Amino acid sequence: MVGLVLCFGNNKGQTKYIKANDMTIAYESFGHTDAETILLIHGTGSQLIDWPVEFCQALADRGYRVIRFDNRDVGLSTKLDSLAAPDWAAIIPFIKKCEPAPLPYTLVDMAEDATGLLEALNIEKAHIVGESMGGSIAQLLTINHPEKVLTLTSIMASSGNPNLPQGDEKVIKAMRKPAPNTKDPEILAAYLVHIYKALGSLDDEATLKKSALAHINRSWYPEGTTRQVAAVLIGDNCDRRAALAKIQVPTMVIHGDADPW
Repeated sequence: MVGLVLCFGNNKGQTKYIKANDMTIAYESFGHTDAETILLIHGTGSQLIDWPVEFCQALADRGYRVIRFDNRDVGLSTKLDSLAAPDWAAIIPFIKKCEPAPLPYTLVDMAEDATGLLEALNIEKAHIVGESMGGSIAQLLTINHPEKVLTLTSIMASSGNPNLPQGDEKVIKAMRKPAPNTKDPEILAAYLVHIYKALGSLDDEATLKKSALAHINRSWYPEGTTRQVAAVLIGDNCDRRAALAKIQVPTMVIHGDADPW
């Protein structure tokens, strides 16, 4: 997992690129490089910009180095076009079986990307924070590489318990709806805003549209999101509770009592 920085910037959020786990990972760093690090891992289809600059800077102002990054297949990180779309007919029979499935890649692979990013940046240990799919990735990183973790924060993420109830049907329908086959940013923004609202966002329409357009203009790549969905579909139906119970580092779980997804 040895990495090589390909593009240099300052420590105030300029996008940089580094090789990690055979991926080119786009990341941004806030704060002093010698401070304790907080690694932020986002959810399905989300880009690093979905961790607000103000949030990252506020943590940096408290004395931390904060790293936000694009997972594989989204944003400015490696796009895995060669893996093609998931074969849903082949994948679906493996749901809840916790057996190797014919996936383009797994959540474990994505956890290795995050671990590789830490190693490439010569960060021995970090506070690992993950949201949604990123929370599952954070859990797996902590399970498989406890020596890299100072603390774990899992936000609105599953434990992999296959017996958890399904999400709200309206949300599932919104999440499964294919992206419009168009490059028109207004149409694509409306599609994303619909998903944001279904997930329960309390932001106003203008704020949601601004966020959607930022996502679209930076890197619109729904093919990668589809492959991430496949990884989540299998990975979050494979029970991690026994392994999670063995975690020794300080851990915080943040989850709403009315999460529709």
